[in-house]
Amino acid sequence: MILHSITRCVYLLEAEASACTTDDIVLVGTMLDDKDNSVKIQALNTLKAFSGIRKFRLKIQEQFIKVLELISTIWDSDLHVAGLRLLNNLPLPDFVHPQLRRVMPALMEILQSDYILAQVQAIRLLSYLAQKNDLLYDILNCQVHSNFLNLFQATQPGSLLFEVLVFAERLSEGRNTPHYRAVKWHYNEQSLHEALFGDESRLADRLLALVIHPEEEVQIQACKVIVSLQYPQDMRMQPSSCRTTHSYFNNGE
Repeated sequence: MILHSITRCVYLLEAEASACTTDDIVLVGTMLDDKDNSVKIQALNTLKAFSGIRKFRLKIQEQFIKVLELISTIWDSDLHVAGLRLLNNLPLPDFVHPQLRRVMPALMEILQSDYILAQVQAIRLLSYLAQKNDLLYDILNCQVHSNFLNLFQATQPGSLLFEVLVFAERLSEGRNTPHYRAVKWHYNEQSLHEALFGDESRLADRLLALVIHPEEEVQIQACKVIVSLQYPQDMRMQPSSCRTTHSYFNNGE
């Protein structure tokens, strides 16, 4: 309850909150080790509130590895939301990249859960990470469920659909860069890459259905993904390393 009150005060009374010190941030950070998940969640919310004040950001970044550990080892949707909101509110320093590789499967599991708030936060983080050259392959080779493309169904909430489409566009753009294409990557058959871009992927069908989605931002984003899949030109004839059958988009149909 004390942490909840502190969080409200930080949002409502920023001038007074700025009078706090980095020692206060460290104290809040120690509560991430509490045995009670509700205390962990309130501590994460408090750190998120303080992250809006510039002078505390570096100190809060020191908690990132701990936050990644929490969201990857504790299956609690509210904790996932709180932790991911904190991570999404600040730039991730390079020193956490090795830890991010280790928690990638957990992030992908959260994305494929049935809790919309956690899914949206997870996909926003993954979209940000997809722009990091040293993490792109780790994301694309991450194992996903066989029904992963259900995330692209028109029945999904528009907010989630939009974020999933942004993620797909960034992955498509990333894998088409000369830097990434200079290496011959190999993907496992259950990978995200094969689900989205493999020769047996049904992503094309899902995207075409979304072009007539009721929400305009979803329509526009679906079109952007389609364009990114068609570019560059020579990518249309490039086979997947896992399969040799033909992709809908790769054939230019």
